[in-house]
Amino acid sequence: MSNKLGRNDPCWCGSGKKYKKCHQEFDDKISYIGSKGHIVPDHSIIKTPAQIEKIRESCKVNVAVLDYVAENLRVGMTTEEIDRMVYEKTKEMGAVPAPLNYEGYPKSVCTSINEIVCHGIPSDKVVLKDGDIINIDCSTILDGYYSDSSRMFCIGNVDPEKKKLVDVVKECVEIGLEKVQPWSFLGDMGQAVNEHAMKNGYSVVREIGGHGVGLEFHEDPWVSYVSKAGEEMLLVPGMIFTIEPMVNMGTNKVYCDKEDGWTIYTADKKPSAQWEIMVLVTETGHEVLCW
Repeated sequence: MSNKLGRNDPCWCGSGKKYKKCHQEFDDKISYIGSKGHIVPDHSIIKTPAQIEKIRESCKVNVAVLDYVAENLRVGMTTEEIDRMVYEKTKEMGAVPAPLNYEGYPKSVCTSINEIVCHGIPSDKVVLKDGDIINIDCSTILDGYYSDSSRMFCIGNVDPEKKKLVDVVKECVEIGLEKVQPWSFLGDMGQAVNEHAMKNGYSVVREIGGHGVGLEFHEDPWVSYVSKAGEEMLLVPGMIFTIEPMVNMGTNKVYCDKEDGWTIYTADKKPSAQWEIMVLVTETGHEVLCW
């Protein structure tokens, strides 16, 4: 990294300082750790302070939209109504729903009920019933900057076993978040998430993970939740990614709906749950940008 800039060149981060007074030592540390065989980020993954501020503004919209949905969610509502709420609230706040037309996805939000793991497509034929659990995954573009988070909701009187699944997955995210520290590794977080899920008798989906986000909808690194401590990418200040484990009550095996090409189901039809937060690695720990 440090060989790409002269010591007296302006730093790549946009601070206006000379490289030697700003990020040269930082880059040298990353290069050294990379020389030991670890996966390390390049500058494209590390957000500048100016970019982080713009991403924060996008996150504020995303959180406000999910808050709005939470206030209005009810038994008897269709998932199409949820989609309409997300679209209208996002547009009202001057932003754009990131999923809409993304690689052909037809709606503004993902609504995944019970055994649907993720990417459930809103429909006027799908009605929220008493006892359902639903993940509402909302993503926003504001002035070209992306944000992404999801929440689980229990509809009416939910079976205690399903409620426990929802609660444990939230705990998984919180426990994983504690492991997000500068100069640690993504695998530290992944192992913590997986261990807590397994301790409670659940399984974590392997094929689908989290991702970097901010300048694009999906960026490097890909984030696994069945990884090992000390492995995967080095975490450094300025990295932004999602923690969003998909945890199943039964098997971790999943399959995709062949007709719509999007909806992912558990292979055994048992419930699945997911919470998603968007995290910035800081100099002293982490900051949750979106939830």
